[in-house]
Amino acid sequence: MPLHPEIAKFLATLPPAPEGPLDPVAMRAAEEAHVPAVEDRLPLHAVADLTAHTACGDVPVRVYTPTAADRHGVLVYFHGGAFFLGSLDTHDHVARSLAKETGLKVVSVGYRRAPEAAFPAGLDDCLAVTRWAAEQGASLGWDGVTLGVAGDSSGAGFAAAVAARAHDEGFDRITHQILYYPSLDLDFDEDRYPSLRENAVGYGLETAGLKPFNAFYLDSGADPADPLASPIKREDLNGLPQALVVTAEFDPMRDEGELYGRRLQDAGVPATVSRYEGAGHGFVQHFSWIPEFHRVFAETRDFLSRH
Repeated sequence: MPLHPEIAKFLATLPPAPEGPLDPVAMRAAEEAHVPAVEDRLPLHAVADLTAHTACGDVPVRVYTPTAADRHGVLVYFHGGAFFLGSLDTHDHVARSLAKETGLKVVSVGYRRAPEAAFPAGLDDCLAVTRWAAEQGASLGWDGVTLGVAGDSSGAGFAAAVAARAHDEGFDRITHQILYYPSLDLDFDEDRYPSLRENAVGYGLETAGLKPFNAFYLDSGADPADPLASPIKREDLNGLPQALVVTAEFDPMRDEGELYGRRLQDAGVPATVSRYEGAGHGFVQHFSWIPEFHRVFAETRDFLSRH
């Protein structure tokens, strides 16, 4: 099917990309300028900004509690943004929708970003907060059963890397990984995946933009051959948490996500791969108000409840 008309209409209004090097400070400010006022956000039982005291230091988190129940499953969420954009605020609406639709308590992580923080600082923060959520289970109101990790785009790459690294370190409390159009391969050779050519131009995120957008992370020390930076490079996927991998039809990174899902299945990991037709990269963040795409939160709920 074609690109969803609402997405196509929005893309038609965008000016040409500016020439020259990317300015992370200006780009972050532009993102933050579109964050709605608190009173205009989806209401929940409670939303609290906390500090997670971890082995990596203090990490800001925002905890979303959907109901007044004493105990909830917990979903630790890592926002996207090519490892240098995104924040607790820019993805606040995603975390709120996840909490409301799944009934889980969502812990959104304000991890350190490139270029100010070198690899693997952001990943370290994400894993440390996941451990913190389990360690603080009683005070956090965790039910002691469900502890998922989730993310979109680069945040989904973090989620996959956290799940793998936790497994290697013997931390076996993670029960689910939820990857929305994940960034899993930082080798951007256009011949690696057909979607890099099929969806190269005209759908928002363009293949030519992958290298410059991820350059801050790569220049900070992330090696595309390292499975912690490119989780699809991991050879042994046995024993990883069950996964929901969501991809978008018109995303240059579609095929790496779907390949990762198939590799998980081949390794005996229960994995659901779900492609959203008519969608482009970033649809959970930018277009989840469209009913066809908002159902991603219900699909996430159903995945969590089935497993």
